[in-house]
Amino acid sequence: MTDKQIIVSWQEHSKPLIECTAINVDEPEEVCAKRRVQLEAMPEEWFKYYFSRYVYAEPARFHIEASKRILANPEWYEVRLWSRELAKTTRTMLEILFLCLTGKKKYVILISNSLDNASRLLMPYKLNLEQNSKLIQDYGNQESAGKWTITEFTTEKGVAFRALGAGQSPRGTRNEEVRPDIILFDDLDTDSDCLNAEIIAKKWRWVEEAAISTRSVSMPTTILFCGNKIALDCCMERACLHADYIDKVNIRDECGVSSWPQKNTEEHINRVIKQKSYASVQKEYFNNPITEGSVFKSIAYKPAYAITDYSYLVCYTDPSYTATGDYKATVLVGIVDVDKNKTDSTDKTINLEYHIIKCFLDQTTTASMIDWHLQILALVKGCKCNYFMEAVFMQKELVKELYNAINAKGKYIPLEEDKRVKTNKFVRIETMLEPLNRNGKLYLNENEKNNPNMKRLEEQFLAFGPGSSAHDDGPDAVEGAIWKLNERYIPNYFKDIYWVNKEKN
Repeated sequence: MTDKQIIVSWQEHSKPLIECTAINVDEPEEVCAKRRVQLEAMPEEWFKYYFSRYVYAEPARFHIEASKRILANPEWYEVRLWSRELAKTTRTMLEILFLCLTGKKKYVILISNSLDNASRLLMPYKLNLEQNSKLIQDYGNQESAGKWTITEFTTEKGVAFRALGAGQSPRGTRNEEVRPDIILFDDLDTDSDCLNAEIIAKKWRWVEEAAISTRSVSMPTTILFCGNKIALDCCMERACLHADYIDKVNIRDECGVSSWPQKNTEEHINRVIKQKSYASVQKEYFNNPITEGSVFKSIAYKPAYAITDYSYLVCYTDPSYTATGDYKATVLVGIVDVDKNKTDSTDKTINLEYHIIKCFLDQTTTASMIDWHLQILALVKGCKCNYFMEAVFMQKELVKELYNAINAKGKYIPLEEDKRVKTNKFVRIETMLEPLNRNGKLYLNENEKNNPNMKRLEEQFLAFGPGSSAHDDGPDAVEGAIWKLNERYIPNYFKDIYWVNKEKN
């Protein structure tokens, strides 16, 4: 950072900090000492009192449990794979300052992807030690007359802090006779570095051989990695192989609800997610890096034909168990012979195309899924369409609920169970759909291109890949529909062509 940027950033942080840490200057020392002892016995209260500017939302359980681990284990190696907006940097700062001000740790090295970024991350530490009136009142003046710069400083009590960029030499790093006893890696990976396996390997060698090696063998040391898993191979992923504890917390938990509802409401999360691509959301908020296009390079759009022009229609549903976990998917897929006059081709299926005419794909309720079927029923009108639902746990209950709801509206859908014994999902989708897509036989309905459901389907196709934990309920439903189309239609198609050719000859 330039000097001007440093000054501006300092001013932005200083004023609100001073305002929120105002004190009663007439308090006697014994009152301060008593408060200090009481708060140190309750770290969460300590955080709230001395750092009210940062603790503006009640902590979640994962915050409290994380702090307990760090404060209770002087020799510890932890990886925090916390989503954006879960305060991993702030929470870590509170813990480190607690350890340092209570005399449990003596030397902190904060390492990031560059010295500028490390200095920016270290700035709040320095600022609080200088200007947090509550800290100064209870723990005394911290700013020393010695070295006190933005990249390195030592408090009056002898606690040292140093910012370090990845690749810089940390050799000989000491605070008098004390080696670093807290080594914090924050935001170490970058998107550009993760594109090159050699760069990641080189950076990790530096982490192990240079940075971590600054620690003492005999002194208890805290090693902490904070960040997201932004690539399949990154420093955060490599650190997981050596950690005593891996704390993975996404923006939503395994039940699909906010991990920190005291701060991030469902409305907040939905708003942000709608502003980003599926791949970006998975990487930044769910620790699920996606290489887009690893199987499906692109997905083509084409205007759908009139419903009556399709040779066969299948509506296929892949249900899910919860409203907010997996995606429910219902797709209407049609098969069409685009040139019925070409009957002499050696590959009799060369004229066939599969069109995804309508798609519903959302994390929603069973009631919504029922409404999807009613919309498709209205769309196909009197045309022949077979309806299938993947056989899953609780399917009979789902089918019964769907039947009852549709019958109550005076409608009827002949829903069948797909009892096919399915092989590995990745293999099924990749072998069935990728060749069709690559050869120009699989299309999304261009008239639905701006429909969020169809857009989600396209994003799930692009995110689909080996080893990925990205949602694939949409492509799975399409595979089910096309399998049923082939099972019901292709044999008759071959038979029809055979008799046409025979009559010609």
